[in-house]
Amino acid sequence: MRASSSAPGAVGITAAACGLAAVIAVVSLGWTLWYGIVERPVALAFGVMICLGELARWGSGREREPAPLGAAGALAYALLGQNAGHATHHGVLQVIAVVVAAALAGAVPHVALGRGRTRDHLTRRVLTVAFAAACFQPLYNAGKLKDWVGHGPYFALVIVALLVLTALCDAVLAAAVAHTRTRRPFAPLLRDELRAMLGIGSAVCATGAVMALAVAVAGLWALPVFSLPLLLTQLSFRRYAAVRATYRQTIASLARATEVAGYTPQGHAHRVAGLSRAVGRELGLTGADLTVLEYAALMHDIGQLSLVDPVPQGATAALPEAQQRRIALLGGAVVRQTGVDSAVAVVVERQADPYRDQPLTARIVRAANAYDEMARGEGPSGALGGPLNALERLRLATGRDYQPEVVESLARVVSRGGLSSPPAG
Repeated sequence: MRASSSAPGAVGITAAACGLAAVIAVVSLGWTLWYGIVERPVALAFGVMICLGELARWGSGREREPAPLGAAGALAYALLGQNAGHATHHGVLQVIAVVVAAALAGAVPHVALGRGRTRDHLTRRVLTVAFAAACFQPLYNAGKLKDWVGHGPYFALVIVALLVLTALCDAVLAAAVAHTRTRRPFAPLLRDELRAMLGIGSAVCATGAVMALAVAVAGLWALPVFSLPLLLTQLSFRRYAAVRATYRQTIASLARATEVAGYTPQGHAHRVAGLSRAVGRELGLTGADLTVLEYAALMHDIGQLSLVDPVPQGATAALPEAQQRRIALLGGAVVRQTGVDSAVAVVVERQADPYRDQPLTARIVRAANAYDEMARGEGPSGALGGPLNALERLRLATGRDYQPEVVESLARVVSRGGLSSPPAG
């Protein structure tokens, strides 16, 4: 039996965030239409910029900030106090209305093509912009910021501080949405989001701050000047992501060689990679370590191609230690010949070592591989007895073969039902 992908409470939290964003958007649009748009050239310039940023949004929907140019423009408009030395008076509701209208216009092609989670993306955009505008616009329009910090360097520091707070709120919101959808622990998700702020997130915040300050001095001509570097950065990231995707597909194709040759069951490498990545996240691995873990899990059985006769069902966990070590060393040698990161080869080579001598990534792959082999051999696909018995056997072998913390993390991943059960042997 496959567990549901999201709990009722998770759906409720996500729906609440979407509902709040929808209410804020409708109220803002209604208010702006009723009272009219203040300073239309400024609103139009920022609206066009945000719309173009959304049109250039990354198509996969997996990135933490798929539309950095649109995000920077929205934050700059929310924190805009002057235009070429003249005070602006657009206010919180107009900021939200312009951002919503521009984002919706830019999202039309993505919705039509079914790209990514547009609803989640727009929810985060509305709530983060509303937070930034609500923190800045009332204080600025009331003259409080001028009285407190003036328009010198301290004013710039206030802008930066507000952007940092907005980014933190966005990280918390993104982690909460991911938690409700995946039921993964909130803390590692939040840690992932905070670490991501050091990458494209910091570029978005910096560009938003510079835009707001530059428009205050130079006027709207500053928008294309300061948006071009971020647009080029976005294009570079897209190319880098495409290269990474091609690289991963190549590794996945190499991993299928053992399946095509009849050495391992269909889908075994991908199931082990999925389990390993989920356990790695559970244990706090992020970034490059998760990538190494996934690649090693995909290629952990490639050493079986050296065997004259295939192991029944590819179940190497039950083989004698000497044979396991030979397969692991040969697999590592093959991985090194492919040009993959040497860290991946190390994980593959050390699959047969006692777990206390292994790096954490190798311990995770070893436990995930053994679980898939045991669960596949215990019962039919989806049968509850197979996974439970496999976990019990892993727990009994934690004295030497498997790290207890890894096994318990694996048990939590399996209990959440995020991955399908292995097929029958």
